[in-house]
Amino acid sequence: MAKTLVFLEHHEGAVQKGALGVLAKVPDAHGALVGSGVRALANGLGTTVWVIDDDSLAAPLPQPRVDVLAKLVRDEGYDTVLFAQSVLAADVAAGLAARLEAGLNWGLVDFDGENGRAPALQDTVVVDVGWTSDVRIGIFRAGALDAGELGGPSDVRDAAVELESFSSLATMVEQAHAEQQGPSIEEADVIVAGGRGLGQPENFSLAEELAKALGGAVAATRAVVDAGWYPYSAQVGQTGKTVAPKLYVALGISGAIQHKVGMQGSNVIVAINKDPNAPIFEFADLGVVGDLHEIVPKLTELVRARRS
Repeated sequence: MAKTLVFLEHHEGAVQKGALGVLAKVPDAHGALVGSGVRALANGLGTTVWVIDDDSLAAPLPQPRVDVLAKLVRDEGYDTVLFAQSVLAADVAAGLAARLEAGLNWGLVDFDGENGRAPALQDTVVVDVGWTSDVRIGIFRAGALDAGELGGPSDVRDAAVELESFSSLATMVEQAHAEQQGPSIEEADVIVAGGRGLGQPENFSLAEELAKALGGAVAATRAVVDAGWYPYSAQVGQTGKTVAPKLYVALGISGAIQHKVGMQGSNVIVAINKDPNAPIFEFADLGVVGDLHEIVPKLTELVRARRS
């Protein structure tokens, strides 16, 4: 059985849900918290957690994290390092794979301690994947795992911070945050997504109001992002983000394969579209054929009344 280390990415004082899902998935896996002032985040995870805490790790830059993780893997004999998909995780995993001459498998949805499973051919099949290197590195697809039940005392251990000279050459001048209301689409249990069927960018207010009523986040298709209607950070699909909320409401979305790839893991999919032949109705759990400009405002009112 693999000796597994999970990179516990954190943001604004909390470990990311995706990382907790990976930790919960792999029995006996240990965690690694890297940053500045992160010790408190190690509590209550019910496993061994390595804390690598130093002011030099305050900025979310990948190269210093590669340094400290590579040392930890070598010193403690870990043969598997797992990540939950994110921009930072991708950079760290790639750098770690190069440093350790390790194989890297991307987009995992399962791992049995020795081998993984990942979708292929535009998610039409799921294949077994493996490694031939001494150290195995894997990145789990966003939303692939539930954080499940984590709890109990953590065995918190300190790991040394030793950085390569070149790792301090890059510094973070400013960290920008996209303006948003409510949870991010990666973390949200409810997503309301808009497509070209909304008609014009101003009509995204329909999606925003419904998402606010449901306590969810707003997402978009590539077509509307390319048209400048909504920011790229909200794009779901093959060239955007992969999400798996409990509820996914699609407004005016045809359901092209590229978009399906990013959201088909949703627990319940509700589609509202005036075209009865839209492909999205083939995989939606509930479909409503009609004018979303009439349906969505009424639906929003009903949700608000129900939750008040």
